[in-house]
Amino acid sequence: QVHLVESGGGLVQAGGSLRLSCAASGSIVSDNSMGWYRQGPGKLRELVATISKWGRTNYVDAVKGRFTISRDIAKNSVYLQMNSLKPDDTAVYYCNAAVQTGIGRHSDYWGQGTQVTVSS
Repeated sequence: QVHLVESGGGLVQAGGSLRLSCAASGSIVSDNSMGWYRQGPGKLRELVATISKWGRTNYVDAVKGRFTISRDIAKNSVYLQMNSLKPDDTAVYYCNAAVQTGIGRHSDYWGQGTQVTVSS
């Protein structure tokens, strides 16, 4: 069973920074794609950033240059450094693990989410 626990959310003024952490059970970070998603008020959940098992990163255009996803394999953790935060970044942020279950197949696991609120 995969467990993901996020932390690091909070209230910050526009232009500020936060660092989200995701602690995963087992040794899944090194072998699977991990990511951060967010769901703002009245919006659908959307991809923010991913990091592949090879360490390749990908970002949604809205956060490029401001957010950085990283991982610590030894700690089985994934991080999201968020700089230059904007009110539009306000959302619940979820950690995701896309655990490979076969060729071309995976199962998604989610954390409970952490609230990020950016005030103007």
